[in-house]
Amino acid sequence: MCLRCGDALPAVPGTGFSALCRACRLAPPPFVRAVSYGVYQGRMREAIHALKYDRLHRASTGLGRMLAEAMAQLAGEAPAEMLVIPVPLHPSKYAQRGFNQSRSLAAAALGFLRKSHPQWRLTLASSTLLRQRATESQAGLTPRQRRHNVRGAFLVSDPARVIAQHVLIVDDILTTGATARAAAQALVQAGAASVWVATLARAQRVERIGSTSFYQDTEEEETLASALAADPYAASFSTNGSSLQRQPSF
Repeated sequence: MCLRCGDALPAVPGTGFSALCRACRLAPPPFVRAVSYGVYQGRMREAIHALKYDRLHRASTGLGRMLAEAMAQLAGEAPAEMLVIPVPLHPSKYAQRGFNQSRSLAAAALGFLRKSHPQWRLTLASSTLLRQRATESQAGLTPRQRRHNVRGAFLVSDPARVIAQHVLIVDDILTTGATARAAAQALVQAGAASVWVATLARAQRVERIGSTSFYQDTEEEETLASALAADPYAASFSTNGSSLQRQPSF
């Protein structure tokens, strides 16, 4: 597993693991580390869709507990005092959906962490980061297109709020990391001391023989998702015992 972004990596002959993925080696992200609770597949995918698209708001409690576990992976490593900033939606997307699932998950997670890690001073700052322009869906885009799609999409509403502060970005899913990189870049440019990332799920890398690997889209059409889930090879994904293998147990 990549120690920076958490992506699954093939073993390096003679070592058994590789410290950083190719993307993080060639273009180090502006965040220190990204962690997730589980893989975006199976019941995890169903639960996220229930919250995000079916507006099953009560699912945020159980999913928030899982996000809290992901965030807790950073306890002791990340700073003792941090701003928690959910990835924002553009106003047009918020009007369409009616809520920001990342904020709901962050609020629920903080409720659990205040009990399990009372010494960790985490403050929800959901209005600090804004999505200043509407971006097209990331579904079906290549990693390079995803990066271009979200470049310059985020704006810090009050730079004084983040200057010299340590920030933990929270989102529901991390795919290629393009959104996390863009959001972190905006915060660093505004003066944040450091930026970390925690997501509920990590999209799996699907390898196909004779072609370039790709990620299962986080907003893909149901037909594609069903086809991938039905393919034993595409659905199989091992990270040698890492937390990415976990699924929600509702």
